[in-house]
Amino acid sequence: MQDTTYTTPALYIDGEWITEASRYGEVLNPATDEVLAKYPIASEDQINQALASAAAGFERWRKTSYEERIDIMHRAAAIIRENAEQTARCMTLEHGKPLADSKAEVENCASLLEWCSTAAADHNDRTLPELTGFVDRTVRKEPIGPVAAFPAWNFPASLATRKMASAIAVGCSVIVKPAKETPVSFMAVVDALDKAGLPKGVVNILMGDSALISKKLIESPVIKKISFTGSTPVGQQLAALAGDQAKPCVMELGGHAPVLIFDDADLEKAIDLSVITKSRNSGQVCISPTRFFVQEAIYDQFLSEFSEKFAALRLGNGLDEDTQMGPLANPRRIGELDALVEDAVSKGATLVTGGKKLDRAGNFYEATVLANVPDSARIMQEEPFGPIAVINKFKQYDEAIEKANNTDFALASYAFSGSKETIDKLGRDLDSGKVGINGYPVVFLDSPLGGRRQSGYGSEGGYEGLDAYRIVKFVSQSVI
Repeated sequence: MQDTTYTTPALYIDGEWITEASRYGEVLNPATDEVLAKYPIASEDQINQALASAAAGFERWRKTSYEERIDIMHRAAAIIRENAEQTARCMTLEHGKPLADSKAEVENCASLLEWCSTAAADHNDRTLPELTGFVDRTVRKEPIGPVAAFPAWNFPASLATRKMASAIAVGCSVIVKPAKETPVSFMAVVDALDKAGLPKGVVNILMGDSALISKKLIESPVIKKISFTGSTPVGQQLAALAGDQAKPCVMELGGHAPVLIFDDADLEKAIDLSVITKSRNSGQVCISPTRFFVQEAIYDQFLSEFSEKFAALRLGNGLDEDTQMGPLANPRRIGELDALVEDAVSKGATLVTGGKKLDRAGNFYEATVLANVPDSARIMQEEPFGPIAVINKFKQYDEAIEKANNTDFALASYAFSGSKETIDKLGRDLDSGKVGINGYPVVFLDSPLGGRRQSGYGSEGGYEGLDAYRIVKFVSQSVI
């Protein structure tokens, strides 16, 4: 039976919500396999309408003062908070994450609107020092133009909001294509902006055929920047398409985060935080800790206690209060996780716990631990994007660093140690865009998020994320 509290998915074009279409797709509840709703698939004409709307919206919005942008975005943040319960419920229904996590994500959306709008005004033009023969020398930061944003499904509201808030805060317009698995969560943010007085055309939402929408948007002369969060293969395809148009991109792609646990670390803290962080979003996080390398003196204890606590997590519907870990967001993840586990075991790894789908409705996969995994196993190089932890041992510091950096991915790395000397070296030697030491928080409102190598390029978030949607112009005025 369809949940009547789930918002009806809709396109948002030129300030109008559109639910009617010639074709529809289905949104499924990953905890029950039930159909939540049908979403409208945008036609080519509607994609063109969104492009025209974004072009007109940009010309108006770029001339809007920072003060007015701040006012609108702060009012929208207040509206988001007023409707947080309903938005969070919709997010849990379409994604599966525990309701408390959905509420935290909704709050993050409100905070992003506030921080980005205020920070954009504080981090604007720069005047160079006086120079004989010149009246003025100014470095101007101007909005790059209409942006095409493609967020992922794992944080359906906050990933889209981070892109959109950064772009509109500096004066760009945005066309956002939410993931088909989770189309509704972000709609609440845009609805709040609409109610707060955002001019039409500044934000548009398209849903439907990913290949068609991405091709039409990226190839259009209207779009000046592309922002994508998702898998490396899809990111490579979009970047190649953008490269044909000489258009800049922000690509936040896959990760495969290592965690180094040294024998002088606070072991209980490391275990408890690791279980919590690895289970977040059922492991469906690009910066999720996945490859644990534990110094041999404490390896057995870490493996035993982590496995016991990880396996004891309560899996269930995210709407249930006692749920600690929800389902995978879509059924295709199950087969991919099974294949990684089977490959590792066939090559000599030990399956300590888990390793299969729960025998019930929904996309529930057991909390899984693999130990003594050989380098030849696929999971040592391929991101599982699910609740699988690999736990191997190391002897010395240099060996640990070599193991940590031994993938094509370089988005996030973590380490636990009680030695100041070791800590000082870790920030330098761990090769990734983000490094967390003695804790897992590495994403903040004012910090950049970006990777290296196959994990992408460019930055989301922080001042760097604002500048990602700006172009620089230097103006020099000589003495007459």
